[in-house]
Amino acid sequence: MALREPESMDECVYFTNRATEKCKVRAWVFREQCPKCGKGLMGKPKDSKTGRAKIRAEEYECPECKYNVSKDEYENTLTVNIQYTCPKCNSSDEISAPFQWKKIQRLNEETGKKQSIDSIRVLCSKCNEKIDVTKKMR
Repeated sequence: MALREPESMDECVYFTNRATEKCKVRAWVFREQCPKCGKGLMGKPKDSKTGRAKIRAEEYECPECKYNVSKDEYENTLTVNIQYTCPKCNSSDEISAPFQWKKIQRLNEETGKKQSIDSIRVLCSKCNEKIDVTKKMR
């Protein structure tokens, strides 16, 4: 089953392309149709002055009927599509999973301390190695 790849960033809620020396991960989440009117794609509300999406908005809005839904409620219904190359067995595969950020513990290489970060965790289909798609750290 081949996953459909996005043609532009306008059709995505989230997109990332990560690579380390052993692992490659590409993840994207498509925007969904409005549950009320079914015509428009849900997205962040636009700023009336600039016409750009409000990045920090806590809700998603349909551009056609102006239907609003909270960010948490909307993002929990989405599916993330992931293409990966496993760092352990070097197999490449595609997988779909629920788009839900979970807290995981990892060791910070700079400080040597454990820290909690948001991540989407999937398992390799061949060797069951944990593959994490982490949020960008600031």
